Amino acid sequence: MKRAMWLLILTFSVFTQAKQSDPNLILVTIDGVRWQEVFYGLDDQLVTDKESTSDPKALKALFQGHNAQQSREKLMPFLWQYVVENGVILGDRKQNSTMRVSNPWYFSYPGYNEVITGIADPNIDSNDKKPNPNISFLEWLQSQPGFEPNLAVFGSWDVFPAIFNRERSKLHINAEFEIAKHTTNPKLQFLNELQAQVPSPWSSVRLDAFTYQYAKAHLQTQKPRVMMLALGEPDDYAHGGNYDEYIKGIHRADKILADLWQTLQAIPQYKNNTYLLITTDHGRGMGREDWRHHSSKAAIEKNYPSMLEKQPEGIVGSEQVWFAAIGPKIKAKGLVTPKQEQTLSQVTATALQLLGQNPSTFNPKIAPPLEGIAQ
Repeated sequence: MKRAMWLLILTFSVFTQAKQSDPNLILVTIDGVRWQEVFYGLDDQLVTDKESTSDPKALKALFQGHNAQQSREKLMPFLWQYVVENGVILGDRKQNSTMRVSNPWYFSYPGYNEVITGIADPNIDSNDKKPNPNISFLEWLQSQPGFEPNLAVFGSWDVFPAIFNRERSKLHINAEFEIAKHTTNPKLQFLNELQAQVPSPWSSVRLDAFTYQYAKAHLQTQKPRVMMLALGEPDDYAHGGNYDEYIKGIHRADKILADLWQTLQAIPQYKNNTYLLITTDHGRGMGREDWRHHSSKAAIEKNYPSMLEKQPEGIVGSEQVWFAAIGPKIKAKGLVTPKQEQTLSQVTATALQLLGQNPSTFNPKIAPPLEGIAQ
């Protein structure tokens, strides 16, 4: 039934031949989601670990299939039954499809900088709210012909205004517990009230439902050609050692992706003419003890030296990431197996290439586009 629904959407989606205007692009990041769950569903060793999973029976009932394919489709049905069927995905290390961060730290601010600037800056070595000295491709696009000055960023984490250097970039940024200001839109007014009334489990990260609904309202009213949506729940639940909610957070993110795509297809500017890029900022550890963490050896030496005895090589697996995409000039290839390992820094050039821009004009030093994504 679910597969039939995605096929029905396909009838009216990006592959309908129609006169195309300048393409649009939405970049979605889902913080700290491992490739293991994306490609194989539930991790048996974590489901059976009492320290990680509080209700294994309920979690299996929701998300476990008879094999890995069924399990991943239960966890992320839109990604697997629609995006991968009609687009591309990479990052399955068991199938020689590998992608990693190229920064030396393996945590969020360096990872996001890499995604949006096309370079790995070793000087960005903390998650502190320091204004990013590097220019993002969104900031650059905002000054290019055909890209109106309403490009936007919506994020659940409170560091995004610094990551995009709000003061310098002048991008529209809504993050953490920020409200929609100076609005007469009834939906936004309601979201403002509701966000103030619904508690978040965290002091610096809001629930992804609010982030998405603010972003959706902006899409419907302001219609930016390029937008970034940064979801955060899975990473924060993982840091708390809560595998149940980490998994459910991934599933909710997939539902957001499905609703986002349907919303785009209902707006003439976006219908059949929008790229959706999906990725993460870092990986996580692979075992029962370290799946909740992510850091390189260099980061542990710098920030958590007491962990070196247990983690002498850092949190192995933190560098491993994944990527998926769908859109007008992306062929339905499914799993892409590049000739060499791809990096998170290649997302910027990929986005610019899909938008018809020359990546080297933005920055001649950035990493090249991802292999095998565009036609």
